[in-house]
Amino acid sequence: MDWENNGAKICLFCIFLLVLANAYVWQFIFSLDGNLKIIFFDVGEGDSIFVVTPQGHQILIDGGPGERVLDKLAKVMPFWDKSLDLVVLTHPEYDHLSGLNKVLANYQVANVLWNGIKRDTAVFREWEEALKKEKAKVIIAQAGEQLKAGMLWGMVLNPLNSLQGQLFEKDSNVSSVILRFIYGRNSFLLTGDAPEKAEQAVISTDTDLDTQLLKVAHHGSRTSTSLDFLANVKPQVAVISCGRNNLYGHPDQTVLQNLLEFGINVLRTDLRGDIIVTADGSNLHF
Repeated sequence: MDWENNGAKICLFCIFLLVLANAYVWQFIFSLDGNLKIIFFDVGEGDSIFVVTPQGHQILIDGGPGERVLDKLAKVMPFWDKSLDLVVLTHPEYDHLSGLNKVLANYQVANVLWNGIKRDTAVFREWEEALKKEKAKVIIAQAGEQLKAGMLWGMVLNPLNSLQGQLFEKDSNVSSVILRFIYGRNSFLLTGDAPEKAEQAVISTDTDLDTQLLKVAHHGSRTSTSLDFLANVKPQVAVISCGRNNLYGHPDQTVLQNLLEFGINVLRTDLRGDIIVTADGSNLHF
């Protein structure tokens, strides 16, 4: 008996099964079934959101801290797919930016949307170098900027004016890119770390903010998610991305009370892990 040939055949068969299994699992999770998929990755104390349209467009919004986002993407994308249609950086703070530097180093990115501000930090300098190497189309976020990916339509609500080239010496939360997405009758509001000052600025524009799902700003910090903002957004569901037993006490009890007061269903990554949302154009499924 030719043990060497048999061993090679068995090895090849196992590889085939692994490839087939990967393709099946990915198809099961993100099948192009006419529905929009959104995953709020559990990346600890940070934000990272992955969106897949029915047409197969792949959008990553923030990358969380460190390299955890790479493991998350590897689990929901087929191993041969190393491309993203759009990467959004809401603002260049470590817990949103760090992972995106790893993503740019490992994936081919077609488009990048961010607010264009400057920070004097090591992680930001790495971001600048990564953007130069990536050679993606760069879009500077400003209120009114529109995005379209198949049947998914989005609009930038904040910052109200272009901040390109401005230096933020301290935290850049107020510069956070706020995005409102529409898919049929489904709607999503993603707020980065926008504080109450940014919330009020958006309210002052008289833009329609009525939204089914709200990504709560700044991991549930008490500096955001004011009662006035919730009264304008009127979400049915709120997602809070925060780390388990984090040092900041997120989410703050005041914010949880505000959400409770409006009868909003709250989903938290620190309690549930990754939160997968499916939108069929009318209803949301979790």
